[in-house]
Formats: sequence, structure tokens, C-alpha cells
Amino acid sequence: MDLILEQWSRERPDLDCSPMGIIGRITQLQREVHLAQRATFARHGLDAPSFDVLAALRRAGQPYQLTPTALMRTALVTSGAITQRLDRLEEKGLITRTRSEADGRAVVVTLTAAGREALDAALPDHLETERGLLAGLSEDELAQLACLLRRFLVTLGRVPQRP
Repeated sequence: MDLILEQWSRERPDLDCSPMGIIGRITQLQREVHLAQRATFARHGLDAPSFDVLAALRRAGQPYQLTPTALMRTALVTSGAITQRLDRLEEKGLITRTRSEADGRAVVVTLTAAGREALDAALPDHLETERGLLAGLSEDELAQLACLLRRFLVTLGRVPQRP
């Protein structure tokens, strides 16, 4: 990225190309994170979308249930995408889908015991992968980075502002 910025500075000194340095590095980091997570999840027979659904259900607490709409909002995907994820997880026996007792028209997604075991087995490995990716930064740098990234997402409207 430094070389690219140097080249643009030489070729187009009239332009401030500094945003490329930030966005380009974010893009490079995204690829590194994706590859590391993919390898971690594969060791547990999962992929990132499956992990996201299982984690959302686990975080919901007992009885580990959410509606497909709630899962769709958590995962920020379309209804078609969440349906595909749920189909795959149900085939593996990691979730069940049943009609809501409160509203027979609504569907409730429930984490099965096998799903909870799969998530609980993958989670420590996932956290270790993330910890390894961040190992080059101090605690202060990590806190600063987390704050800056949150602020960045807030300005893009992706994270609600704190009161």
C-alpha cells in the first residue's frame, strides 16, 4: 500500500490519495481475516455464515431461540440467504425450525444440543485465531483501534450511537 501511495503521489501530486491507504489496508485486512476464519471454521465442519447463525442463537440465551427475521437482522443478509443457511444447518441437525406456540404463523429457530456443542467447540479456536491476528498490537492500540473502527461504522450508519 505504501508503494501504491508513493506511485500515486508521483503520478498525481494534485490529488490527496490518502483515503486509498486506509481503505486499501482495510481491504487487505478483510482478506487476511476471511482466510484465517475460513480455516478455523473448516476445522470444526463449519463456515462463517453457519458460525454466525449458531453464535446468534447461543448468545440469545436459554432456550437458544430466535425468529428467522431476527437472525436475518443479526447477520445483515437477505431472507433468501438466511433461509439457505438455516436449510444447511437443519440438514446437519444443528438447528430445528418449528411453529411458534404463541403465533402459529411464525417460525422459531432453535439451537440443538449438537449445534450448541459445535459452536462451543469452535468458539475458543475462533477467538484464538482472532487473538493471533491482533497479536502485533498493544492493549492500548487495540482499544484505540476498536474505538476508531466503531466510530467509522457509526458514521456509516452501521452501528447505533451510544446514548
